[in-house]
Amino acid sequence: MVARTLRRSVHWGDLFDRHSAEQTVADVRTVLERRRSMGSEEETRPEEETRPEEETRPKTGTGDAPDHGDASTADGDDGPDIDRIVADADVLAADLLVGGAARAALDTVRRHSWLTLVATPELLADARAVIADLADPALASAWHALAADRIVLVEQPPGDHPALAAAYHGGAMHVLSFDPALTSAAAGVAIRDRVPISVREPQAFVAVFDPERVYPTVVGGEYPGPDRDPRE
Repeated sequence: MVARTLRRSVHWGDLFDRHSAEQTVADVRTVLERRRSMGSEEETRPEEETRPEEETRPKTGTGDAPDHGDASTADGDDGPDIDRIVADADVLAADLLVGGAARAALDTVRRHSWLTLVATPELLADARAVIADLADPALASAWHALAADRIVLVEQPPGDHPALAAAYHGGAMHVLSFDPALTSAAAGVAIRDRVPISVREPQAFVAVFDPERVYPTVVGGEYPGPDRDPRE
């Protein structure tokens, strides 16, 4: 009960104020690559009391990108949802530690209650580990408690890339990442051949994603503008 009360009282702005932006995206990428290359076990996996109920979709496919056959549909649906976005662990960590393009992209999501961030527990654990390494464990724990409360969690099959698994199993159309292995033109073609998602660096997402254009499709009616404080 105490943990739930604490989570409600902490906002994104509080966490941003607790950290001076001294790191770079390169720093974040270095730590994340080291963690993932080591095949880290889930020593920082969210505790049960801080994890919201996960959405579930069929667990199929292994490897760097889920292989689910026909990319035109997912789990019997009409395809991914344009209002669902996945931020890879490097973007989530950079949002807090660096600011810049990562924060601008996630502020776009945070400003609109009808946009949804999706992740897997493993993806959040990766971001938490990066924050703990580059900042401190207390800040990482506070960030994780808020992120786990605000981000929709879905299952990640063993062997899948955390961001791609989150997009497929969470029905998300967009993936934000600084990983060149995901954002290169060749990678984009290979990924879209298997799952119908778009992977972009945060600055590219900000440049092309227009909430006003998307709103009539997702919600309907005339776009009223942002409806939420991105720092809350």
